[in-house]
Amino acid sequence: MGVDLNIHAVLPRSRVNGPGTRLVIFFQGCARHCEGCFNLDTHSFEEKEFVTPEALLGKHLSTGIEGITISGGEPFMQPRGLFRLLVLAAASGLSTLVYTGFTLDEVLDDQAKARCLEYIDVLVDGLFDRKSLEPSLLARGSSNQKIHFFTSRYSLEDLYMPGKVEVIIGPDGDIRKTGFSSLGV
Repeated sequence: MGVDLNIHAVLPRSRVNGPGTRLVIFFQGCARHCEGCFNLDTHSFEEKEFVTPEALLGKHLSTGIEGITISGGEPFMQPRGLFRLLVLAAASGLSTLVYTGFTLDEVLDDQAKARCLEYIDVLVDGLFDRKSLEPSLLARGSSNQKIHFFTSRYSLEDLYMPGKVEVIIGPDGDIRKTGFSSLGV
């Protein structure tokens, strides 16, 4: 469809960014600037890595993932690419979990953003609030963020993770930390 995504990073397999083993996609660009955001490198709208949703999913479909988790940056700041990615994921039988700093009402107020909701299983919305850090193993950064279930695929119990943080060592020896640090770092 000729839609590119500006991607900050991709984690091919994670178990703390949603239910089961997931492909985690971090979008590049965010104007929300939540105080205490753990992913400041994603805020700039600089060109990071452009990839089509087809190429991105095609590379990871055979890796045994249950679904995709989309985070940022802010995914809804690239609504056309986000929509295409979600449609392809759903067509491939993958579950979809999306994190956004927008509220559900803000998403619904914008037609380009709202059409994405049809292809999202779980939406975690709201600005990160470092004064309200999530104290449990629930997959969200702060307790003010709301969890919306748009399908019956998952329940709240499915969003309790086996841990809050995961350390991933890549094939090139690259070390990455992902998840939700209760220390706010």
